[in-house]
Amino acid sequence: MSHIDLRVVLYLLFAAMLWAGNAIVGRLLVGEISPLLLSAVRCLVAVLVLLPFGVSILKAKSDLWINKKRFLLLGLFGVGGYNMLLYLAIQTSTPINVTLIGASMPIWMLLIGAMFFGIRPNLYQVIGALISILGVCIVLSRGDWLAILEVQFVYGDLLMVLATVLWAFYSWMLTSPGKSTERSWSWNDFLLAQVFVGLIWSSVFTIGEWQGGDMHLQPSLLVALLILYVAIGPSLIAYRCWGLGVAKAGPTVAAFFANFIPLFTAILSTLILGESPKGFHGAAFLLIVAGIALSTVFKPKTNNSN
Repeated sequence: MSHIDLRVVLYLLFAAMLWAGNAIVGRLLVGEISPLLLSAVRCLVAVLVLLPFGVSILKAKSDLWINKKRFLLLGLFGVGGYNMLLYLAIQTSTPINVTLIGASMPIWMLLIGAMFFGIRPNLYQVIGALISILGVCIVLSRGDWLAILEVQFVYGDLLMVLATVLWAFYSWMLTSPGKSTERSWSWNDFLLAQVFVGLIWSSVFTIGEWQGGDMHLQPSLLVALLILYVAIGPSLIAYRCWGLGVAKAGPTVAAFFANFIPLFTAILSTLILGESPKGFHGAAFLLIVAGIALSTVFKPKTNNSN
């Protein structure tokens, strides 16, 4: 595993903790606000918070529009698509399950890095990925292997798998600068650009939710406070910390810290929701951690043939 200093570790751990809270709050908001509307409102509040600090990025001929195709994908895979799928998944799954499935992220990091970014995994990483997939299968089957054989999955679990794949693409794209490299941007400009495009995507999906008659909102002070949390904590602070961590440690090593999300989620679920972890959750977590630890022991080889 690449050497990373304590500050980078703290960045990634803090992001994991905030995202664990995102799953808990998403569960608390089930029935209070429809999932796609929640994703759109979250992005809107985040844009309003960042706007005074980075409004120049929205002006004509700014770097955002020079790299518009890139940011359309970043906004879809990251701020827009991932959170939309998470809030949809939490309607039928549990916070512990969705975060355990999310802990398979390093597997997708390895696969996507090899297929699209020229980073080939070695044998140890492949073995580690297989061990981690075993842990994910335990989560999807809820400890019942017959469920795997009969392909009986909870709909929300499958949505979370898709969300995790999108997030892997997003993380690799953070390491592949566009025409105007993000390293020259201020953090608020770069984050505002992503959240703004994420708002566009979320609004499009929310229109579909409204036309389908599924959009709803039960306004209250508690709902407003919870939305404020997901707009500032997981959306702004966590994305900033994750971006710093990925820049220093790289996508594959940084993704290892995603395994702390289910640990934090299990603790918060017990304290707030009263959803005690099951035995298969512990077994799955140990397998995922063991597999990914093995996967990140050796640095992957760069494919120089491209």
